[in-house]
Amino acid sequence: MPDLRVLVVDDEPLARQRVLDLLDRQTDVAVVGTADTGRTAVSAIAEHQPDVVFLDVQMPGLSGLDVVREVGPERMPAVVFVTAYDQHALAAFDVAAVDYLLKPYDDDRFAQSLARAREAVRLREVDALRDRLAALLGPERPAPSADFLERLAVEMRGQTRLVPVEAIDYVSSDGPYVEVHVGADVWVVRERMQTLEDRLDPARFFRIHRSTIVQIDRVEALLTAPGGDYAVRLADGTRLRLSRSRRDAFTQRLGIDATDSG
Repeated sequence: MPDLRVLVVDDEPLARQRVLDLLDRQTDVAVVGTADTGRTAVSAIAEHQPDVVFLDVQMPGLSGLDVVREVGPERMPAVVFVTAYDQHALAAFDVAAVDYLLKPYDDDRFAQSLARAREAVRLREVDALRDRLAALLGPERPAPSADFLERLAVEMRGQTRLVPVEAIDYVSSDGPYVEVHVGADVWVVRERMQTLEDRLDPARFFRIHRSTIVQIDRVEALLTAPGGDYAVRLADGTRLRLSRSRRDAFTQRLGIDATDSG
């Protein structure tokens, strides 16, 4: 396996060195660079193309969250936020961070974050391979199979319910679990996104983003944002991000011209 390429970003030299020392113990990690400001972090990400970035939240100029917005979530490597303030944790996950480290952290907690980052990189590589294979195969859809789910077991308030898959609007990832959206209801499923995707009929469902699977019949339009990002609008008005790498294949599946939507 190639080395895991890591960038370390923190405006405090001691905090930066702490991460470097812990990474130095890993035989399969290559530190490709460091940065001490948000602005230099943006440049370093573009230059070094790391797999993982340990990113301080509080920095002069651009904060860690600003760095993600500047680079763009779709183009960011796997992110582990480092922060001294717990209130930033939720905001970190809102921009798709793999994990966050609350200062001061011990060696075991750092190892846990690094393991999560490794897994995120592995899953991202699997997704990229699937996208390349799909592009080679073209718009052909897999043949229906009796093995695909017809009902899905979901959990809420200590109860387990069976929800017909035809009722699902879309599915989104939430850490190690996924959330199933049915109208105004949101149900938790203790299953990984990739596993659930494999069990849903691809004639009815499409993964439009690494963190979103949508029921195709629910899609009303494709949208293009001013910055060049893409989204889909569902019949109920919900807007969901559409990955650039999946846009062409999804447009073919819908049979519509994306330039005419919005």
